[in-house]
Amino acid sequence: MYRKPLKGLHAMVCAAFAAAALTCGVQVGALPVYTHENPPEAPEPEDLPLKEEVTRYGITWSFEEPVRVGRFVGGDYYVVGPVTVQSVTPPATGAGETFRNGSMLNPPVDGVTAYDGRFVNIREAHLARGAEFPLRMEPGDSLVSSISLEERSRNEVLHGPHRDRPARSPLKTMAVLTCLEEPVPGDAFRPGYADIGNNHIHLARGIEWERLLRLELPESAPAMEETARMFERPWIDHVRGWASRDIHAVQNMPGYGREVGRAVSIGALRLFGDEPEEQKTALLYGMIQVGIDNWAVAERGGGWPAQGGFGNGRKLPIVLAAVMLQDQRMLDIAANAPEAVFGEDQHTEWGDAWTGAKVRFTGQYPEAYESNPDRYPDRGPYEHLEPAEWPGERPTMSESYRRCCTSISWVGQALAIRLLGAEDVWDHDAFFAYVDRWMTEDDGPFVAQIREQLDWDPGIRQGSTVFDRFVDDMWETYRDTVDPPAGETWR
Repeated sequence: MYRKPLKGLHAMVCAAFAAAALTCGVQVGALPVYTHENPPEAPEPEDLPLKEEVTRYGITWSFEEPVRVGRFVGGDYYVVGPVTVQSVTPPATGAGETFRNGSMLNPPVDGVTAYDGRFVNIREAHLARGAEFPLRMEPGDSLVSSISLEERSRNEVLHGPHRDRPARSPLKTMAVLTCLEEPVPGDAFRPGYADIGNNHIHLARGIEWERLLRLELPESAPAMEETARMFERPWIDHVRGWASRDIHAVQNMPGYGREVGRAVSIGALRLFGDEPEEQKTALLYGMIQVGIDNWAVAERGGGWPAQGGFGNGRKLPIVLAAVMLQDQRMLDIAANAPEAVFGEDQHTEWGDAWTGAKVRFTGQYPEAYESNPDRYPDRGPYEHLEPAEWPGERPTMSESYRRCCTSISWVGQALAIRLLGAEDVWDHDAFFAYVDRWMTEDDGPFVAQIREQLDWDPGIRQGSTVFDRFVDDMWETYRDTVDPPAGETWR
């Protein structure tokens, strides 16, 4: 069991919720609530329509001959194969830097992409690994297709707050077509697009809704529809490292990792509202799908390393999906995805900080520092030193990223995992203690010392997310309802 005793949120809250009957079959758009007692029927192949083409988010896949087509619970299409995709619209065009509208079959997790020639670090060899049509899809294959923009544009899904900074992604949207051997029930989630073989089919009827506390949300809570929209389209995110920002299509997901962390924070906390389950399906299904997709990347050895803000927000959806579906492999991330890395964990560690705290930030780019400390002295460990001793030509580099682009996106994540009772699934206690430190340590005297010793003003101060009032309000209202108290974990 992963739920810890609640303090202040009396057990009667959970008991009342667990005892309440789940509504089955209540429709919210195309997203009903399913249970084991009332699951959807599993269709036979002849029950599925024969289609010559399907369109998702403006991307059309046309088939050599009519094929049986079904839909997953979130709306994405699958075909019963094998099948030949004759063409995709809009078609890929150009070459080199002018290449646009690319597709990839079973995307890799080694950093190679073939969607657009403007990506950072793109190579001709990368583009050569893109899908070419006609394309044969076998059961177990996933095809990811994209639509490029004429000009790079700011992400529409929780874009960053700084309007004057250049936008990054050259992609408008992306969609996934999956090939299965046989039809699946209507409550099936799409297998992860990086799940070679599509071996893992999860069913919405298995969701353990009782694990979501039903809480009174503050007035700052965003509308459910607004929050669910952030997770409506697939989060294609199989690039390891800071170049992942380019692959984040502007209509699908946030661009910068800080905003990824903010989005999952807001989404996860929004799930704890006391609305009926049928009003939460779009958001919960969407976040679980992101978790399934991220898990498939992680299982294959991919990951999102600590590189300032870039690696944030990818672990929470995995933990949420693991707990809500009770998936035994996902529940033990370290054992079953040993090569996966996550920014929140790599950025936090136990150890003495110069402020007196017993948990600290590891630096802006700890992997780069570890591989070449002489080249990146200002991106590695520094919090064990007084400000005047911070290393490198840019001694404030890591402290700047600690404040601007990482810590502020972790607050809602840490709180949501605590409310879910899933700290053991997350399995990195230093992260939770660090977030408690960020929110409760009075940094006033330390900021004064930084100014005095380095003649530098850190700007953003501890104790807030800065941008997300809803998360701050949830922290203030509910952090102290779960043990241990925030003021004790980091001292």
